[in-house]
Amino acid sequence: MSFAPIQNSVDQWIRSATHGYFQPLQMIARLTEELGELARAVSNELGEKKPKPEEPPSDIAGELCDVIFVAVCLANSLGIDLDSEWEKMFQKLKTRDANRWKS
Repeated sequence: MSFAPIQNSVDQWIRSATHGYFQPLQMIARLTEELGELARAVSNELGEKKPKPEEPPSDIAGELCDVIFVAVCLANSLGIDLDSEWEKMFQKLKTRDANRWKS
């Protein structure tokens, strides 16, 4: 499993189809917006707040991909190698939380 192909394809698209990455704070604002849209889709689909009849159906998968895209853009703009950072994070979970949910 590797984030490298994802990071590379996002970077190629940004470089060929846009003026470049937004500033990090702008991307945080966009990430927040996309996360709100994901929350609304989950709420509409699985929660008590159902969409209005005129609203399009929820797209949880699409909204989740929007969140991932913006997160990858942020990582790329900051020079973060998600493969190495993911491994560090997952190792932390394996050691710190190894017995957390075992009964």
